Amino acid sequence: MGLFREYDLRGIVGQELTEDVAERLGRAYATYVREKGVTAISLGRDGRTSSPALHRALLQGLLAGGLDVVDIGVCTSPLVYFSLFTLPVGGGIMITGSHNAAEYNGFKICVGKGAIHGEEIQELRRVMEGGAFVSGAGRLVEREIIPDYLAYLRRSFETVDASHLHVVIDCGNGAASLVAEQALKLLGCKVTTLHGDLDGRFPNHHPDPTVLENLSDLMQAVKQCGADVGIGYDGDADRIGAVDERGEVLWGDKLLVLYSREILAEKPGATIISEVKASQSLYDDVAKRGGRPIMWKTGHSLIKAKMKEESAVLAGEMSGHMFFADRYFGYDDAVYASCRLVEILAKRKKPLSALVADLPRTVVTPEIRVDLPDAIKFEVVRSIQTRCEGYLEGHLKGRQASLSDGLRLRELITIDGVRAIFDEGWGLIRASNTQPALVLRFEAVSPAKLDAIRSFIEDELTFARRMLGC
Repeated sequence: MGLFREYDLRGIVGQELTEDVAERLGRAYATYVREKGVTAISLGRDGRTSSPALHRALLQGLLAGGLDVVDIGVCTSPLVYFSLFTLPVGGGIMITGSHNAAEYNGFKICVGKGAIHGEEIQELRRVMEGGAFVSGAGRLVEREIIPDYLAYLRRSFETVDASHLHVVIDCGNGAASLVAEQALKLLGCKVTTLHGDLDGRFPNHHPDPTVLENLSDLMQAVKQCGADVGIGYDGDADRIGAVDERGEVLWGDKLLVLYSREILAEKPGATIISEVKASQSLYDDVAKRGGRPIMWKTGHSLIKAKMKEESAVLAGEMSGHMFFADRYFGYDDAVYASCRLVEILAKRKKPLSALVADLPRTVVTPEIRVDLPDAIKFEVVRSIQTRCEGYLEGHLKGRQASLSDGLRLRELITIDGVRAIFDEGWGLIRASNTQPALVLRFEAVSPAKLDAIRSFIEDELTFARRMLGC
């Protein structure tokens, strides 16, 4: 798949991603945005060890392309997004490897007030490969953005009194270390911080709160401290992970239920978006409370674009991207999402676990990743989709819409991979847009039905890999 992915640029430093590539990207971006009338952009970077060198090279390319650059320094990705709404800039770039391992880095590219994705990223790639770059003499200005951001949060949550709450946060040695503790203390709560030193080597654990083992320190600390909630962040702090007072994880779809209930109470009929990995109970709960639920593709840029198209007030992903457009700017910001979660706890004065205790009890898996090369992963998913369509149409022998283990395949959702719907649950398989991997998830009414659905999908995966020789 290379550096240019569906909704950002990402690769292994020293292989797909070098300083020369970063400089050429700067020249290409300056060329790409000139015809769009962009003359100044913001530039931020995370705490990875490779970010300073990539920053210098990218900056050189941007200035040589005639763009004025407001350098906001080491920060979270949401602070670059924040700058798009609060500084006189027409775009922005964040240097970050997000939740990937330390050897990765990349770029989140914004034009106007939104991140580009899909064909726009491919257009930028073509400009970069063509090499016909504009030239100029851009100016550099350095600007601290964190004080402005904290002041904004102070105003946004000035009526919240969370002085009775104890919050444990795990910054994972990522960019959240720069701002999360200060932000939450603005609401009055007691904050205990784990792994709060910025260290791009990520010495304690991988900065990905969707993986259960990466939340183990947080889960243990919440129980030991008797805290009300635990909050974890990914490497660039645009994704939130949450742990309730019992030390149990609330995955992204349950978090979205909490947020949606609060918003729908204020904005009846509002549109709320999630993605194909989310629980059916989320969509049912939004509809039950008078909202308009939409299932969409995974990916922060794709979700944000869909929000604008549908005028949605809230969206969220299993990966912990949460997008607020009711009282915020509509982008994903895990620190802001933390403040909204603490606000709910302060207002409701109930344990976090109690706030979702009325949801239907189902058996679910976390995201399951299966390593598979970029060159073949989409073809494998297409092969599985074709066979499942054959089962529904009844022309494939061996398995029909009525399957073994009492399963009945009744619907396929194919907006992003294959979400196979059964009477008692569903199974998903899709290609990751950020890693050489497939992503699977399952939900059912009982452990036995979950095992049956998982076996069905995994058998289809085994068959597809064998047929494609991978």
